[in-house]
Amino acid sequence: MKWIKPFNDKYPRLKWFVYSIITLFTLTVLGYLFIILGGRFVVDEKNFVLSESTVLLTEDGEEITKLYDENRTYVPIADIPEHVREAFIAIEDHRFYDHAGVDFWAVSRAVTRDIMTWSKAEGASTITQQLVKNVELTNEKSWMRKTKEVMGAIYLERVKTKDEILEYYLNEIYFGHGIYGIEAASQYFFSKSVEELNLTEGAMLAAMPKAPNRYSPLNNEELTLERRNLVLDRMYNLEVITAEELKTAQGKTLGLNIGEQEENKWLNSYIDLVVDEIEEDYHLSKQEIYTGGYEITVGLDKQAQQVIVQELQKDDYFRGSKENVESAVVILDQQTGVIKAAVGGRHYNRGDLNRVKVKRQPGSTIKPLVVYGPALEESSLSPYSLLKDEIRDYDGYEPRNHNDVYEGQITMYDALRDSKNTTAVSVLNNIGVETGKSYLEKIGYDLNDQGLSLALGGLEKGLSPIQMAAAYRTLYDEGFYVEPNAVISIRDRNGNTLNVERQEPIRLFSKQTSWYLTRMLEAVVTSGTASTSQYPKSLAGKTGSTQHPHVENGYKDAWFVGFNPSYAIATWIGYDQSNEEHYLTSGSNLATQLSSTILTRLDSVHDFPNEFTVPDGVEDLEKPVRLPTIQDFEAKFSFGLFDGLFVELTWTASEDDRIVYHIYKKFNGNSEYVGRVKGKGRYIDHSVDYINNPTYYIVPINPLNDQNGPRSNESRAF
Repeated sequence: MKWIKPFNDKYPRLKWFVYSIITLFTLTVLGYLFIILGGRFVVDEKNFVLSESTVLLTEDGEEITKLYDENRTYVPIADIPEHVREAFIAIEDHRFYDHAGVDFWAVSRAVTRDIMTWSKAEGASTITQQLVKNVELTNEKSWMRKTKEVMGAIYLERVKTKDEILEYYLNEIYFGHGIYGIEAASQYFFSKSVEELNLTEGAMLAAMPKAPNRYSPLNNEELTLERRNLVLDRMYNLEVITAEELKTAQGKTLGLNIGEQEENKWLNSYIDLVVDEIEEDYHLSKQEIYTGGYEITVGLDKQAQQVIVQELQKDDYFRGSKENVESAVVILDQQTGVIKAAVGGRHYNRGDLNRVKVKRQPGSTIKPLVVYGPALEESSLSPYSLLKDEIRDYDGYEPRNHNDVYEGQITMYDALRDSKNTTAVSVLNNIGVETGKSYLEKIGYDLNDQGLSLALGGLEKGLSPIQMAAAYRTLYDEGFYVEPNAVISIRDRNGNTLNVERQEPIRLFSKQTSWYLTRMLEAVVTSGTASTSQYPKSLAGKTGSTQHPHVENGYKDAWFVGFNPSYAIATWIGYDQSNEEHYLTSGSNLATQLSSTILTRLDSVHDFPNEFTVPDGVEDLEKPVRLPTIQDFEAKFSFGLFDGLFVELTWTASEDDRIVYHIYKKFNGNSEYVGRVKGKGRYIDHSVDYINNPTYYIVPINPLNDQNGPRSNESRAF
């Protein structure tokens, strides 16, 4: 090493030159390694899982709507036609397949211009660089951002193929109007899939990403046409298309076919219900739902949802002391329990209070569920058993009927049909409050109430329209409760079906009790408190109104809950907050009319069955016996060749030939039973008393429960 010192002394300038060369070489190597190896710190693979729209589908596979943060439908490169790919490459990066992420010719040109203008205006970004910038970086114009962009692009080219990079790019780019990716853009501007795009359509889409708003055909069609033709020129210059193809393509208009942007406010309530259900049952966050590219099949009946929304706009159904009377309607499928429609407010916006899930006092709609259903299950009572209908004090609680009319005795059938409050409370008192509650509690309904007011729906927390519809639906499903759900299935972006545990069906009532209640509730609609219904086919249901706590003759809640053979429906009308100034001026008749109108309109679409079908293995409920009032009873002497002298008794018999007529005769104020006849208006009494000619009368008897009808007029034979 002795030669170093003489060398240093003899050639001092050469020494510094050598040092400079070594330093420059070292820095160059380090810089190169930094750029090559540092790219992995710029590119995060997780960010290349692009946000993708989630699609809601009907059971028939029809698209309902999309949920997204970025409106994007991901398509593989194989589904993108070559002429579409070539259009983007021609205008954005014609050496795409030749460079390693950075086009150094373009960079040299851009750097020269930047230095000359002392700015950072010139881009020179390759498709790979644009992808890195869009996915990983910001739009800030700085040397550091540009350096990261280069580092990321070089790294990305080492770990991904060219086709993979182009696929990411075409699915990631923004086209304005909230549209991301080539497929969503194709659907929006041309109402077709990217696979169907022709040359000019593909060229127009390729013209847009440089400045999506500036080159949008919706903002400046002439400018878009000019840039589209520039894309075609570039394709011709690169020998991608022929002169003939160029001339033909540039002679065409843009050929827009803008997809209908459906105003889907009518879906808002249902979508919120679906999202909430997925969060709860599938444990997916809202962010994941909106970005995960899921395919969600739901039970929505589009016609039902739209009809409900339309009817809720009609003020005739909503009569109150102030404006802003609200409503909620939910429809469930009878066979599956799936939610077919749900509207949680008259003017519902996404994120609003979804009233289909808000608990309200259900009023008399609860009577079949906590009174008469349990009574049929727990006691020897039948639908035609005689019950009390009278005012009674229960330790300070004295329920009264809505019309203040009391029959003394009444059948369960008629008590439910006419919504007798005194009878319902009496029955619940007999079977016990805990027994009545237990039926709804076993299907998961939380009832903390202890008093007899439970029989009239006077609940502390109440029940929601969805809960009421689900409970009533059981009655035509042979007594089985199925937890209602909107979501039928979910598939992720890879086509895998997500699994979820559904609650097994729970028996609410026996098959026989459920059918009896169905028939009884059918009578409520045909001749009871819900007879304002205009629905032309079989419908079973119950009305309910709750008294306003501060206003006499004012109502707080108005309900109709019912079902036909296909759908169960629950309708609530009321104010979100009831006080002295906010009360309904009409009760459940409007909820009934609203429900029946909805079902009538849907019948024109679905053609619902005309009648309920009696389930196998149950005893059908006989029609009620209506005992007549007989005022034309007559007794007279008659003579027959073989019978001799006898007393012939005649009257006009009821058309119901099940009625039994008991015949009596009176001597000195004392009645004596003579005999009976069924379904006829004639009886012969052979025991003629010539001396003491008695007075006769008859009493009609109900054979279903031995109930006596009114005594007829009296008549003495003549």
